[in-house]
Amino acid sequence: MTITTITTKGQMTLPKDIRDRLGLKPGDLIEVTLEGQRILLIPKTLHLDDITSILPKPARVVSIEEMNEAILEATAAHAL
Repeated sequence: MTITTITTKGQMTLPKDIRDRLGLKPGDLIEVTLEGQRILLIPKTLHLDDITSILPKPARVVSIEEMNEAILEATAAHAL
């Protein structure tokens, strides 16, 4: 168990080992709720790894060159 202090502004520092275990970074969002006399902190920021794990696998692998070519074709089509 780790103990932290609440400042006069109502702020606290989440211990580094907890931040590291949850992969929390500066700017991440945390939901704060009460359950009886307990304070629950629930991470709400999705990281790239979280998002990619829920996306379907692509039908085929596309190279960077193919992506660049498709981008050029699409922008050329909109420029006309």
